[in-house]
Amino acid sequence: MVRKSLSGKPPLSLADAHALGRLGFDSVTGVTSLVEAVHRTIASAAPPLGASPQGGAGGISGLVYSTVRGVTRLAGGGWKVVGALLPESGGKLDPRREAWVAAINGVWGEHLHKTGNPLAITMQLRHEGKALTLEAAVLSETFGAGRGKLVLLLHGLCMNDLQWLRQGHHHGRMLADKLGFVPLYLNYNSGRHVSENGRELAALLQGLIDAWPEPVEELVLVGHSMGGLVARSACHYAELEKLAWRRKLKRIVFLGTPHQGAPLERAGSHVDRLLELSPYLAPFARLGKSRSAGIKDLRHGNVLDEDWSHPANSATRDHRHPLPLPTDVRCHAVAASLQEAPPKSGKRLRGDGLVPVASALGKHANPAFRLTFAADDSHVVYGCNHFDLLARDEVADRLLTWCGEVKNRVR
Repeated sequence: MVRKSLSGKPPLSLADAHALGRLGFDSVTGVTSLVEAVHRTIASAAPPLGASPQGGAGGISGLVYSTVRGVTRLAGGGWKVVGALLPESGGKLDPRREAWVAAINGVWGEHLHKTGNPLAITMQLRHEGKALTLEAAVLSETFGAGRGKLVLLLHGLCMNDLQWLRQGHHHGRMLADKLGFVPLYLNYNSGRHVSENGRELAALLQGLIDAWPEPVEELVLVGHSMGGLVARSACHYAELEKLAWRRKLKRIVFLGTPHQGAPLERAGSHVDRLLELSPYLAPFARLGKSRSAGIKDLRHGNVLDEDWSHPANSATRDHRHPLPLPTDVRCHAVAASLQEAPPKSGKRLRGDGLVPVASALGKHANPAFRLTFAADDSHVVYGCNHFDLLARDEVADRLLTWCGEVKNRVR
């Protein structure tokens, strides 16, 4: 049964399939340009190393490539018109479709957003998989009275709000059952820049606080992986705009957040640079660079617009602007290690398969970038991978301990 569900076709509607087709037309145009660049390099007998020849292919070949691109754009335009006539995706919430769309957004979300593709996820606050209407009457009917403690859970790259349920455990529901929090969930396009999502979240949270039917006593943010970076970014932009919700924020819990970046993304960027050394391989670097802005932000842990917009942004140089942990907020960090036990003195501690322990704990050789968590506000879970942070009892116990404290220590 499990094998059948994993190998089955994605649960797509006609509108979903059409939106995916639009992405396919965009891909054909890009691949055509790539093939033309290779053709141009071979025809010019360029040396194996050095700059790529400029311009398009000449003669009949150039005409063929231009025609392919032109026809593809024309067909794509017609395909887009057809899409306007199709009914929107709707009906019963399907976790399989939600997971599929979230993964597509994580990899190509920036492109989907810029091209207006219907598959692009629009940021929403959700509860039980349903988008919240930020109106006092609706919120009162949904959650009832006497509910002034809110916890917002932010998912990571290529994930969605339904995936907090893992191996039968759910951090949000646990915090509701044990500590009386109202659990809310952010669903967002993880392929966009972290700072873009952070700025949008800051405004969305203000709308939530303004519409909440009674005074909010306490707001807690729990971010897994990229979600923690989005939380830090939102705090920064809320402070810039002097948004009222920022004063309600009491604590943030980071679960496996790559505060100082992720080696896998830096390795991918190094590969791109190596390919660019040869004019014969440089066109293929475009394929690697087509990964989303959100993924590229994980290279060093970008959280501000200025971090990724630097003209000399690269894999080797960190152009971030230092951003300390928010003041007057209790901040906690949980890191995971695949090792079953702490290493002996002098031995290197392995990460969780995606995020190094040092990055998750905010450690950095440069004090300007270092995030300082108190000893009792940080924890390492051993024998645990990046995604099992969502299910481990050890993590759940930490959440209950930290979020259950009556007094908040000011940093």
